[in-house]
Amino acid sequence: MLSARNQFTGKIKAVKLGAVMAEVIIKVAPKIEVVSLISRTSVENMKLKKGDKVTAIIKSTEVMVSKE
Repeated sequence: MLSARNQFTGKIKAVKLGAVMAEVIIKVAPKIEVVSLISRTSVENMKLKKGDKVTAIIKSTEVMVSKE
């Protein structure tokens, strides 16, 4: 059990591997995606791939985006 309240279940739309980091795109609703940057090692250890059912767990003190 986790204390994080912001949990979104979905399917992996894409995994983009870099040398050290990986971008995991999770489709959580028809028009909503969550993008996570995690280590490549974590992707490989978890054997994450397109189509896998996963849960995005968001535990953060702040998320900031600005555009003017």
